[in-house]
Amino acid sequence: MRLDDAINQFIQFIALEKKQSPHSVAAYQVDLQQFSEYLKIQYQVEQIGEFNHLQIRSWVASLMQAGISTRSISRKISTLKSLYKFMRKQEWVTDNPMLKIQLPKVSKKLPVFVDEAAIEKLFGSNQFEDDFNGKRNELILHLHYGTGMRLSELISLQEKDVDVFKSQVKVLGKRNKERIIPVSRELLQYISQFMELKREMKIHNPELLCTETGNKLYPKLVYNVVHQSLSHVTTIQKRSPHVLRHTYATHLLNNGADLNAIKELLGHANLSATQVYTHNSIERLKEVYKNKHPRS
Repeated sequence: MRLDDAINQFIQFIALEKKQSPHSVAAYQVDLQQFSEYLKIQYQVEQIGEFNHLQIRSWVASLMQAGISTRSISRKISTLKSLYKFMRKQEWVTDNPMLKIQLPKVSKKLPVFVDEAAIEKLFGSNQFEDDFNGKRNELILHLHYGTGMRLSELISLQEKDVDVFKSQVKVLGKRNKERIIPVSRELLQYISQFMELKREMKIHNPELLCTETGNKLYPKLVYNVVHQSLSHVTTIQKRSPHVLRHTYATHLLNNGADLNAIKELLGHANLSATQVYTHNSIERLKEVYKNKHPRS
C-alpha cells in the first residue's frame, strides 16, 4: 500500500470520525506530507512497508539540522505515531518502528499574559469605532478575556449558545466536547447590544460574531483585531487571541480561583495542561516579595 494512500485515509478518519478541528487536521496533513516527500526524495520509498526506524530517525535529524524547534519536531513525531497506530488497527502493518523513536525534550515556556492594569486600559480606551465593526471588535476582546475560549470556539459560538437568564454560554470545544462558561452581566450586555445591532441591520447569521455582510468570521480577522488592540496597551511581543486565553486563566488563579475550576473553564482534558499557570502565579509572588519585603 502506498504511504500517501494510507495518509489520506488517516486524515479522513481524524476529520470525520475523531472530529478533530480543521486546524488540527491541517497540521496533521502537513506533517505527514512532509514525511512522505522526504522518503520519496531521500530513499525513493513510497510503500508503507519499505521503511523502518532508521529512515524515520534520518527524517528527525534533518528537521533538527533545518533548525525546526523541538516543540514542532515533537508534534511531527506524535503525528507519525498516530498514523502508525491507525495503520496497525487497520492491519496494514505489523511492526511499529515508532517504538524506537523518542520525543526530543521540550523546554516548557511560561504562558504569556497581559497584566491587569493593561486590561483595564484596554477596555477603558476609546479605540473602537461606534459602528458595526467597532462594536464587534470590542465584543471579540470582551469574549476572549471574559471566557478564555479558544479562537475556533469563539468563531463558532452561536446566538443560541448564549443563555442570558443563567448568565452563561455553551461552548463546543475540542473533539466536540461541550462545556458551560459563566459570564458577567457586563459581558451579557455587550452580547445583547450586538445581537440587537445585527437585527437592526437585518443580519441573520446563526453565529454570534460575523462580518458586516453577514459572513462567518475567519481566524486571521480575529487575530488582527486582538493584535492591533493589544498593541495599544502592552509591549509584550505575542499579542494573539491565545494570549487573552492565558490572561483569563492567569488572572483567575492570581485572584484565588481553584485550579480544577480553571481546568473545567478552559476545557482542558487533564490538570497537567492547567498547572502551567501556577508558574506565572509563583513568579508574581516572587515579584511581590522582591518589591515589598524590607530585606529582599
